[in-house]
Amino acid sequence: MDNTTRSIGDFNEDIATRYLEEHGFKIIERNYYAKKLGEIDIIAHQKGVLHFIEVKSGDTSYDPIYNVTPGKIKKVINSAHYFMKERKLNLPFCIDALIIRKGEVELIENITL
Repeated sequence: MDNTTRSIGDFNEDIATRYLEEHGFKIIERNYYAKKLGEIDIIAHQKGVLHFIEVKSGDTSYDPIYNVTPGKIKKVINSAHYFMKERKLNLPFCIDALIIRKGEVELIENITL
């Protein structure tokens, strides 16, 4: 990933983090990397539930939600299990997508394959 792509990603994750905090989420970690499984953009906690959040954004002609593919969700699920095992946690959790479209934020909780 080049520096421009990383900078854009960091900028959008900052927007996502602020949005989540404003909506009562406590940010646990950003850019968590599970060995050989993948990365989780944001891990947050709200009302006793861990949220593993994939952030997608775009100002292109197609909706960034289409970048939340079944393969990507599967990687996030596997990484979430790794995180839970590594930290010895036994909490309810869900996989979410946070979409940023032209400055507007939409949180889609408990996204499924």
